[in-house]
Amino acid sequence: MTEQVRKPLPHDSGPLHVTGQARYIDDIPLPANTLHLAFGTSSVARGTITSMDLSAVRSAPGVVRVLLAEDLPFANDVASAPVHDEPLLTSSRVNYVGQPIFLVAATSHHAARHAAAKAVIDYAEETPILTVDEALEAESYIEFPPLVWQKGDAEAAIASAPKVITGQIEMGGQEHFYLEGQAALALPQEGGDVLVSSSTQHPTEIQHKVAEAIGKPMHAVRVESRRMGGGFGGKESQGNALAVSCAVVASLTGRPAKMRYDRDDDMQITGKRHDFRIDYRVGVDETGRILGVDFKQYTRAGWSQDLTLAVADRAMLHADNAYLLENARIESHRLRTNMCSATAYRGFGGPQGVVGIERVIDHVAHELGMDPVALRRVNYYADRPVDAAEGGSAPRPAASPRSTSSPVMDLASRGAAGAFPVEGNPVPATEGQTTPYGMKVEDFILHRMTETLLERSDYAARKEAIAAWNATNPVLKKGLGFSPVKFGISFTLSHLNQAGALVHVYQDGSVHLNHGGTEMGQGLFQKVAQVAASRFGIDMGDVKITATDTAKVPNTSATAASSGSDLNGMAVKAACDTIRDRMAAVVAELHQVAVEEVTFTGGKVLAGGNEMSFAKAAELTYQAQVSLSATGHYRTPDLSWDRLKGAGRPFFYFAHGAALTEVVVDTLTGEYRILRADILHDAGASLNPALDIGQVEGGYVQGAGWLTTEELVWDDKGRLRTHAPSTYKIPACSDRPRVFNVALWDEPNPAQTIYRSKAVGEPPFMLGISALLALSDAVASCGTAYPDLDAPATPERVLDAIERVKHA
Repeated sequence: MTEQVRKPLPHDSGPLHVTGQARYIDDIPLPANTLHLAFGTSSVARGTITSMDLSAVRSAPGVVRVLLAEDLPFANDVASAPVHDEPLLTSSRVNYVGQPIFLVAATSHHAARHAAAKAVIDYAEETPILTVDEALEAESYIEFPPLVWQKGDAEAAIASAPKVITGQIEMGGQEHFYLEGQAALALPQEGGDVLVSSSTQHPTEIQHKVAEAIGKPMHAVRVESRRMGGGFGGKESQGNALAVSCAVVASLTGRPAKMRYDRDDDMQITGKRHDFRIDYRVGVDETGRILGVDFKQYTRAGWSQDLTLAVADRAMLHADNAYLLENARIESHRLRTNMCSATAYRGFGGPQGVVGIERVIDHVAHELGMDPVALRRVNYYADRPVDAAEGGSAPRPAASPRSTSSPVMDLASRGAAGAFPVEGNPVPATEGQTTPYGMKVEDFILHRMTETLLERSDYAARKEAIAAWNATNPVLKKGLGFSPVKFGISFTLSHLNQAGALVHVYQDGSVHLNHGGTEMGQGLFQKVAQVAASRFGIDMGDVKITATDTAKVPNTSATAASSGSDLNGMAVKAACDTIRDRMAAVVAELHQVAVEEVTFTGGKVLAGGNEMSFAKAAELTYQAQVSLSATGHYRTPDLSWDRLKGAGRPFFYFAHGAALTEVVVDTLTGEYRILRADILHDAGASLNPALDIGQVEGGYVQGAGWLTTEELVWDDKGRLRTHAPSTYKIPACSDRPRVFNVALWDEPNPAQTIYRSKAVGEPPFMLGISALLALSDAVASCGTAYPDLDAPATPERVLDAIERVKHA
């Protein structure tokens, strides 16, 4: 077979993106009688509607229909969670500012929005529950009692430890800020069916919720999604309300219906990343090894459950990150508050858990006066032996085209501890090492990755140079921050770990392929097309991949949990192999050779000494009346998980990465710059190194943005005050590191994934944590006290921390 995988091919929609020809929901040509929708929303965070006058709304120019909750024909529910706690339109209670109360259908987008603003609504307003402490006092929980997982005896280990450290960190939420906002379009079909185009990561959930809302079976609803202009988890469940609204209006009026949020509406109505507060107690010995740790995680879920249980679970699952914790207790509080319901966001709670343990490590290193990287390596899990890697030798990182680093030396003779051994703390054997939830860790590789990154980035020399700089510069202080990541790959809801595909080979040899994953700019379609081309031994130009469509591949899982390539790539492989084997049988019979002798490569089919084009083989297979169409299905093997006990094997494998970030801080203003980032990331045997490096770069910048400039602010009335680009600060091009060295760790995945690749969507996001740690390091140089820097570490927070350290 001709290998198209592992090639750094460009994004399949790249030319369409740069020329403006890529079609999104808002670009679809509309029938002349299309209706446009807008919500009328609550202006208070908590209370009861006492009166409502919509006469001005109904009489506004262009208005065709106004719907209240009692006007909905069937289910008034758009909840992702099985508890059905999220009505499309509220009937009396309001739970957050921005909650939809009524729906306007008008002849234009602006007519609908202007009409919705004319409503006169009175409320019996109540004091909203907004903060963690207010929710705890009111016992306002999404899930009660709090979930607790334990390994060993953390309390006894902490009590007997030579050194005990306590602390707390708060980290804010994060707006998804996808370039394309939420949007949907519904076209009525004959027999009451409906065709929905949706900017969604989960077409099957849209299909399910729409079918409920219009009182039809799922086969009456077809959902299509060609591409999204970004998703990041924000389109996993938050698109339900728009799609359901459009379908209901289309069903009631017989007219097409379209809905898209303006940016202000989008930011106020839709969910964000969950913010967290984490309290910790940790006991360590003189070498810095963690003997016991106790975490209390608190998250504000917002007004409904949405995906909070799974998000908070994953925060607990990643409370260990890269560290062997023999005695750990993790307690999780999921709090109901009067704000938009928090939802999925890249990393899905994992980043919050990782920040918690990285703060612990940073705090311990400061208290013990140890190098933070050395302390991390004291506590790392043990590496999988080098000779256990597929290929039998030590890997070499694959350099990014932008990398200016020197070649990597051979590490095979250096041992797992590498060039930075820890005195008195040999790396333990991999046998028996388990996570706090009891999963064996057998594929850990961060000792070798860390050593390589430190050597390439000249860590030791730069650390000395920064210490010298800080000693002689009273205003500008520099800092270095190192953070690793070990991220589990799989859905924790086990039945979601499956995917389907549909592949056709036409008699001219061209291939049409469809699968259940969605394209949101990450390059999934290109990767899966590369898999198909490789299985048939043909060129990429012979493969066309089309819009995700519930009529072609049913019962799809969300494109989330970094699983898009893993699941859909394997499903496509299965379908392609079925067709290829049928073709091989036809060719083998023609040339009287064994089927095993038939090979597909370079656009040719070879059988013994005979050769024909792939197109000819397809034509002969068709003429032999053999099917050239097949479905494929894949389920992730060997998973088991009990979330209440916190026990099992929730992940198929772990992806790893490491980042070193250098910053400079102005101690007079708190302003800062990221000067340099060096990243080494584990993508297994990458399906497409160019796309994966792009994901690593983007993930790092987005992660750093979450922890530095992206601040969500609600006032005491529960109103979001940062609901536009003018007040919410995502990283700009000028915020990227001036020196940005990114490389992939080129070592095949020991798990049997598609071409031994690894997921690369979410894990790189956590590399941005190194930016927060670098800021903490710079602030620490201003005095002797620990900075206790919360996130986002805005210039204001950095300046406050500097003052605390100076005057401690």
